[in-house]
Amino acid sequence: MRASSKKNILYLSYDGLTDPLGQSQILPYLAGLSEAGYSITIISFEKPYRFALYKDKIQAYCSANKLLWEPLSYHKSPPVLSTFYDLSVLRKRARQLHRERNFSIVHCRSYITALTGLWLKKKFGIRFIFDMRGFWADERVEGGLWNLNNIIYKSVYRFFKKKEQEFLEAADAIIVLTEAARQVVRSWNVSGETDKVTVIPCCVDLNLFSPANASVEKQSALRATLGLSANDYIVLYLGSIGTWYLWNEMVSFYKRIKAQNPAAKFLVLTPDKHLVSSDSDFIVHAAAREDVPAYISISDLSLCFIKPSFSKKGSSATKMAEVLAMGIPVVTNAGWGDVEFLRGRMKNLYVLDNLDTQPATSDYRADHQDEFFFDLFSLQSGVAKYRQVYAALLS
Repeated sequence: MRASSKKNILYLSYDGLTDPLGQSQILPYLAGLSEAGYSITIISFEKPYRFALYKDKIQAYCSANKLLWEPLSYHKSPPVLSTFYDLSVLRKRARQLHRERNFSIVHCRSYITALTGLWLKKKFGIRFIFDMRGFWADERVEGGLWNLNNIIYKSVYRFFKKKEQEFLEAADAIIVLTEAARQVVRSWNVSGETDKVTVIPCCVDLNLFSPANASVEKQSALRATLGLSANDYIVLYLGSIGTWYLWNEMVSFYKRIKAQNPAAKFLVLTPDKHLVSSDSDFIVHAAAREDVPAYISISDLSLCFIKPSFSKKGSSATKMAEVLAMGIPVVTNAGWGDVEFLRGRMKNLYVLDNLDTQPATSDYRADHQDEFFFDLFSLQSGVAKYRQVYAALLS
């Protein structure tokens, strides 16, 4: 094995860098860590159609930020078996790269790649970061993706719940997205967890999501493109549709706003355009990440209703933080993530205990964010917390 700097990091993600999530919640952090002097190799699993479209863009970004990218092909079918095939490919590639680059840390995003991270720790003594994100196995069940009446899914669920405990016990550092998740992990009496659990929510690139990037001229041009008048009251939904998002409840909430204010329009910015029909009131679009701030800026209010459940205690909604960063009010529901912790502390965030509440748009006022928001949700803050974790493991 070739000797090398102890700042060599292997980052494993089953999400692709060409996915929207990879571009918003993986690459910006790793670019910041690279700037801090860490040599980072990324293995990710790319969907073929997205890889064909965006590989050049992502490779250029990685090159500009001194990130080494090792893309692998993601396989979707047959279910379960395809995942274990991908894992066998991942283990082989990770072993090859470790021989070449002698990694000191393996940083695993969520549960799938943690299987390989745990193996690398046991075999080579590499320090292991379990960046668990949410309670993934429980999310699959509660989201209806794994039916426990099916013996295969029941076996897979039990396998990952057993591994979850092993990941937590073996990890040299654990990352969770919410204070609520940290409390859950603490309640499980994980060995040494008090010292090794860090909360880093889904953060926002404030250079991109800034009101300063949305001039009056840009807003007027976008409104004209969308067929909106200056008097229209814009209710925004940003993100995917389905599984965890209470779409019907958000539509009902919008309709109650519409009953009070006939000028209300529902702007739906989603990659799932095929699931929503456009009409004079529902304006449905997909947008590139760099264009999203402009769409947010023309909105008066944003909705983010998420199904409350045990597993969603571990969730942090990127889109909610992005909208708040733009100074636009967000209405959400209780029972998920850190909304209880944030209630009353976060400007522009309105938490409903009852989704049948009759909305009064005058109640939701826009305001600029303060230091509390920046300390919690800025990309700069998130990168600084990851740097602290890395430095502690390498000290």
